[in-house]
Amino acid sequence: MDNKDKIKNLGKLPNRPYAVWLLILLAITALVMLPRNQQFPTQQFDSRKLMNAAANDELVEISMQEDSVAGKDWYIVNGKIKNPVFGKENAPKDAPRALDFSFKGRITDDMYKKLSDPSAPWTLKEIPSGSFWGNILTSVLPVLIIVGVFFFLFMRQMRSAGKGAMSFGKNRARLLTPDKDRVTFEDVAGCDESKEEVSEVVEFLKNPQRFNAIGAKIPKGILMVGPPGTGKTLLARAVAGEADVPFYSISGSDFVEMFVGVGAARVRDMFEQARKTAPCIVFIDEIDAVGRQRGSGLGGGNDEREQTLNSLLVEMDGFDAHTGVIIIAATNRVDVLDNALLRPGRFDRQVVIDLPDIKGREEILKVHAAKMKLAKDVDLSLIARITPGCSGADLANLLNEGAICAARRNAQEVSTADIDEARDKVFFGRERRKIMDESERRLTAYHEAGHALIQAAIDDGTLPVHKVTIIPRGQSLGSTMFVPSKDIRTESKVHLENQICTSLGGRVAEEIVFGDITNGAAADIKMATKIARKMVCDWGMSKLGPVSFGENQDHIFLGRDITRSQSFSEKTAQMIDAEIRDIMDRQLERARKIISESRQKLDTIASELLIRETIEGADVYAILKGEFSPTPPQKAQEKQSSVGEGKEAQEASKEPDKPIAPHGAEPAFENQM
Repeated sequence: MDNKDKIKNLGKLPNRPYAVWLLILLAITALVMLPRNQQFPTQQFDSRKLMNAAANDELVEISMQEDSVAGKDWYIVNGKIKNPVFGKENAPKDAPRALDFSFKGRITDDMYKKLSDPSAPWTLKEIPSGSFWGNILTSVLPVLIIVGVFFFLFMRQMRSAGKGAMSFGKNRARLLTPDKDRVTFEDVAGCDESKEEVSEVVEFLKNPQRFNAIGAKIPKGILMVGPPGTGKTLLARAVAGEADVPFYSISGSDFVEMFVGVGAARVRDMFEQARKTAPCIVFIDEIDAVGRQRGSGLGGGNDEREQTLNSLLVEMDGFDAHTGVIIIAATNRVDVLDNALLRPGRFDRQVVIDLPDIKGREEILKVHAAKMKLAKDVDLSLIARITPGCSGADLANLLNEGAICAARRNAQEVSTADIDEARDKVFFGRERRKIMDESERRLTAYHEAGHALIQAAIDDGTLPVHKVTIIPRGQSLGSTMFVPSKDIRTESKVHLENQICTSLGGRVAEEIVFGDITNGAAADIKMATKIARKMVCDWGMSKLGPVSFGENQDHIFLGRDITRSQSFSEKTAQMIDAEIRDIMDRQLERARKIISESRQKLDTIASELLIRETIEGADVYAILKGEFSPTPPQKAQEKQSSVGEGKEAQEASKEPDKPIAPHGAEPAFENQM
């Protein structure tokens, strides 16, 4: 039997007897078959008493079969049993109940003639005699039908929930069939090195003799590490599609349960099932849910999660280690995993799947664009250049949003304009036509002009201005957008100081032009302070030198020690605060100087924003060089009037969306007011 037949037969598990259900069935049958409690005792009559009662007309209702006669529902009035059955209107309310009777014996011809006399005052009901098997079937069949329906409904509900009632300790690993939604290495782009590392496992499973010939052993475990959305799970699915071996998929949270010991039992059951189908691959997604450091945080040292982790450690490489079972796990929090889990012998390799570079982004875009109808003017290499810091999931979402924009306007193809609109929507939020008076629009225009002016003046070409707008997007009233000219992996001190200076440009422009400041620069100040603090505490870019002061900033809930103390004195803390203040003050004065010296250019940028609402980065650089021709006053009035007339229609046609920020993307300075 080959591996494909083995995978198909894995789902055909034999039926197991359930002793518990058998006991429940027997108990229900016994309860139904028990004789019902009668409210009144039954009096046994012989033939003489029966005939005397008939002669005295004391019988009211009798039931007669071949060898038995029974009477019921009598009342005693004046010492005689001869009143109607219970429930009749002429039955006295306070009449005491008589004893029911029964007669067992041979019914003679005289008895039958007397009891069946049609002129007698009693009611006779003759019951035909049935066969033995007929009586058994009549009494037992209803019970079996009721129990069968109950059993079918209950088992169906348990199976729909995924597990039976007594299967808490069973693992929840799902067997991935190769014929359904198959993914191969061709569907994974942007991580060639990672594909090469995991493809060695697939090659070993297909051709183990080549590796065994020189004494090489297959890795027992591969840990895929990377930011969210980089394709860790997709790469694992590609391994399943390439390898002709059983592939089990399970999440780390599937081991966690409220009952103590269930997680450890599920781990043991999972490996037991995997050994039966070895060689095979077990993929554990989000392993940090069960593999966090032991004996730290607020959970104590003997909780359910740690027992589950101990069982996982033993199964991966213990006294009775597994053979032929390869573990592939994925996480974006490798820093909180237990050290015993990361050692060689358990996870022999750590495959880093980082954010794609410009070449990787272009390859990812090609994979997703193959399923779309793109116009000829769409340049995927240009889209890859203007989407730095985007993961594979971000790029897939970008193209999907572009397709939605094209479908909204009933287009047959996705154009470059659709993708540009989708990029601005995903990065900065969808346009919102909020009603603002002229003073708010003017304030927002000068705020964004301050950002754009400083960035265009001090930048060395690494982070040029892409677009400036005073149209509200997301939660901001205006945005200044930058597009890096290359992938930025390391940032110099000069570059970081330029970011702080640019972020303070909006506040400085408000101060110089209006003589007052607003709370619109809240996000700018927060971001600038964060950069300055990291420069001092983490990156050694201050007078304090290359010393790290950020060790005590980890959260205790992320698997770190709760007893960690501050590693510097109060005097050092004051020096840190002074250095952060010095960096912020110097860049604030720098921003004031740049804007004061270029006040006329600031006015030009703000004026164009008030007229056009959105200007391109090329216009900003042309204004700084003195090569820009301002919009004529007549056209300016026409545009302002058209903007004012179209506000209500645009307000009704545009629905607000929440802004989505890409992973690692350069931030835009947004005016939140």
